[in-house]
Amino acid sequence: MQNEIKEKIHELIDEDYQKFASALIPTNDNVLGVRKPELRKLAKEIAKGDWRSYLETAEENYFEEVMLQGLVIGYVKADIEEILSYVVVFVPKIDNWSVCDSFCTSLKITKQHKERVWDFLQPYLISDDEYKLRFGIVMLLDYYIESDTIHSVLSLLDRVQHDGYYVKMAVAWALSICFVKFPKLTMCYLEGDHSLDKFTYNKALQKITESLRVESEVKSVIRGMKI
Repeated sequence: MQNEIKEKIHELIDEDYQKFASALIPTNDNVLGVRKPELRKLAKEIAKGDWRSYLETAEENYFEEVMLQGLVIGYVKADIEEILSYVVVFVPKIDNWSVCDSFCTSLKITKQHKERVWDFLQPYLISDDEYKLRFGIVMLLDYYIESDTIHSVLSLLDRVQHDGYYVKMAVAWALSICFVKFPKLTMCYLEGDHSLDKFTYNKALQKITESLRVESEVKSVIRGMKI
């Protein structure tokens, strides 16, 4: 099975895309150059078959092989507890923003198990590991910026204390989404007694001003808040 999957991955290599993807993901030097839509198609095929055997023996020599594992976990149909057991094994393999963010996006089963996954994420949100922490933050960003959890999300984001660039960028990104969905509440947070460091705070403001869903007048106010 693994040889067959390896052959399929290599058949999908796009050399031009490889150059682009390698520059985009500087934290990973083993990028073959397979476009994400192609990996998603392959992941869906695997998820319909003996995906457990695949995950137990999957290789991870290349960026695409790791990405594929994450996508398969997201596409499989199984009990939430079984899926979370695979998530526990997979998260330590994340070593770049692309795998992290695509993996989070694929875990749509979260929508049916919001409370269980919320509890599951808490240890990741206090992790010292850059990508475990980013995983937790991006999961909040993707699934929990909603009316019943926005206050808790802002509180959790405010508690993040980590020097990792990809953690800071994730917090800034999450805060920009909070602002788009809950502008008044998030503005109160940004203007209040928050614990954000200067870089993260200014990046959050920048991302808010880059949003197409924020009015020009509001963007002008946001720009004036830069430290």
